[in-house]
Amino acid sequence: MFKQILSINKNNALVIIDNNVFSEDILNYYVIFEDNDKKILGEISEVDQNQVKINFLGEFINNKFLSGIIRKPSLNSQIRIINDEELKLLIGTETDNNMILGLSPLYKNAPIYIDINDMFSNHTAIFGNTGSGKTFGVSRLVQNLFTKKNIIPFYSNIFIFNSTNEYDNAFSKISEYNPNFNYKMFTSNTNQSKTPLIKIPLWHLTTDDFANLLDVTDYSQINIIDKMLIYVSAFAKDDEYSHRYKNHLISSAIISVLYTNQTSARIRDQIFNILTICKTKELNLDVEIQGVGYTRKLRKCFDIDSKGDFVERLLVTQYIEGFLEPDTKWNEEYEPVFYTLDNLEEALNFTLISEGLLLNEKYYAEAIALKVKLHTICNSSYKKFFAYDRFITLNQYFNELIITKENKRCQIINFVLEDIDDRMAKALVKIYSRLIFKFARSLQERGSFPIHIMLEEAHRYVQKDFDIQTLGYNIFERIAKEGRKYGVIIDLITQRPTELSENVLSQCSNFLIFKINHPTDLDYIEKMVPNISSDIIEKQKSLQSGTCIAFGKMMKLPMIVKMELPSPKPSSASANIYEKWMYKLNK
Repeated sequence: MFKQILSINKNNALVIIDNNVFSEDILNYYVIFEDNDKKILGEISEVDQNQVKINFLGEFINNKFLSGIIRKPSLNSQIRIINDEELKLLIGTETDNNMILGLSPLYKNAPIYIDINDMFSNHTAIFGNTGSGKTFGVSRLVQNLFTKKNIIPFYSNIFIFNSTNEYDNAFSKISEYNPNFNYKMFTSNTNQSKTPLIKIPLWHLTTDDFANLLDVTDYSQINIIDKMLIYVSAFAKDDEYSHRYKNHLISSAIISVLYTNQTSARIRDQIFNILTICKTKELNLDVEIQGVGYTRKLRKCFDIDSKGDFVERLLVTQYIEGFLEPDTKWNEEYEPVFYTLDNLEEALNFTLISEGLLLNEKYYAEAIALKVKLHTICNSSYKKFFAYDRFITLNQYFNELIITKENKRCQIINFVLEDIDDRMAKALVKIYSRLIFKFARSLQERGSFPIHIMLEEAHRYVQKDFDIQTLGYNIFERIAKEGRKYGVIIDLITQRPTELSENVLSQCSNFLIFKINHPTDLDYIEKMVPNISSDIIEKQKSLQSGTCIAFGKMMKLPMIVKMELPSPKPSSASANIYEKWMYKLNK
C-alpha cells in the first residue's frame, strides 16, 4: 500500500501510495512507521492522487503509547496500517477501571474505552449545534457508567441543571438497570404538584448568594447585604434581645434625623417613613405617649406649630431616647438560624434606617433598589423556592437531596429550571454550585463526596458577570480552578461556546465536540480550547449526528467517536411539525 517516503517534515511525512488504494477510504486511518527500534504512530490527514500526508502523533515504547514525538522516522522506514494490538493500546479495553465511551466508525465500530477517573475527575466541555446529538451523547455517556456489570457507581453524585425535563426520560428508569440505582427530579414549576419543588434553606445563603439573587451591580450594596444578614440573624430569634435591638435601631434613626439641619416638615416626613417601614409595639406612629396629665399619639406629637416647630418636640425626644442603649455591645456576627423571606425583608428595612443611609441619597437609592428586588421575590411564586419549613444543617440538606422517601440513595439528581426567567435561573444555579462547593470543602476527608455539576445550556449560567467586580470572584471560575481537589467537577454542555467564561473553559481537561457550524464558535474553540488543532476543527465539520471528536485527558489521542443511541432516549427531539400540522382530507 505505502511505496515510498518522499519527505519528512517537523510534524508530518509525505508518502507515495499504490494506485489501487483509491478504492479504500483510508483518510484518518492510523499508520505505523517502523524503523529499527522506533515505532512511530501517524494519522493520514490528506489524500492527493497517489500521495498521502501523514501527521506524526506519538510513539509506541515497550507496549505503551506516548503522545508526541522526539525522534522522527527515517526515510527508509516501513509503513503499515496499525494492527489490532496496537489499536487496543489507543482505544483501551474493558476493565473495572474503564467504561465504554462509544464506537470507532473508522475501525469497524470497535468499542472505545476510557478510564473512569480520567473522565469524571476532570472538568469536561461538550459542544454541539442543536440536532448534533449532544444531549443524546450526554445521556449515553451517563448510561454507560451505570451499565457496568462488576463494579457499580453506587456512591456517584450527578447533579444536572437544565431548563427542560429532557433528561427525565433518559434517567428516570435507571433502577431498571440495577435496583441499587435511583433518580430524583426537582422542578421550579410551581404548578407541578407531582414533582418536588426546588427549595433552598435561606440561612445557608451568604452575602455572595444574595448578591447574585438580588442582582447586585455596585460594591456598596454588599455592605448593605452584610448588615441585613446580621439583623435577620438577631431578629429571627424573636426574643427580648432582638426586641431591644429593634427599638435601639429605630430610636437611633429617629434621633439622628431629629438633630439634622432640615425643615420640620422634612424631618417629620423622614421620621414617618422610618416608623412606617420599621416599628415595634413601643415605637410606632399610633403608640400613646404619656405627657403631664395627658396622652398623645406619637404621630400627633409631630404636628407643626406656628413657629415651624413640633408641638411636642421635648416629649418625643425624651420618649425616643428612652430606648437608646449606647453602652450595649450588640452582636455584629451572623449565625445561621431559621428565618423566612419575610424576616429577611424586615431586616433589610432596618438596614435602610441604620448606618445613616436615610441621609445619604446615593446609598439610600442603592438600598432601595435591593428592597424592590427582594420585595418582588417575596410577592412572587419564586418565594416558594426558599420556603423551607424547619431549620436544617448543610449536611442534612444534602442528605435530603440524595435520599428518596423510601430511604434509598439517589445517584442522579435532576434540577429542572423551567418557567422562570434567565436571571433567576442563573442565580439559583450559582447558589446551588456555591452550596455544593461549601459542602465539599467542609468534609473532614477531602474529596470523600465527589459531585458532578452538569450544566445543560451552560452559556446561560457560566458567563463573565458583574460578580467578578462586586464579589471579586465568580463561583464557576473558583470551582473550575479549585474544585477538582475537593471532588467538585463541572460539565459544560452548550451550543454557544462563545458565550462561556474563558477562565472556566480554560480549566476543562476533556472535550466532546459534536458538529458545530457557526464560524465564530469555531474560531473561539480553536483559540480557547487547549491542544485543539485545525485538523480537529475540520474533522468535526463533517460529523454525522451522534458522532463527536473526543480528546483530552480521557483519550490517548483525539478520535472520532460514534455515540450509541441512549436507551431510553432523552426527550430532546425537535417537534414533529408534520404530525401536528397536517390533516388528511377524506376522499
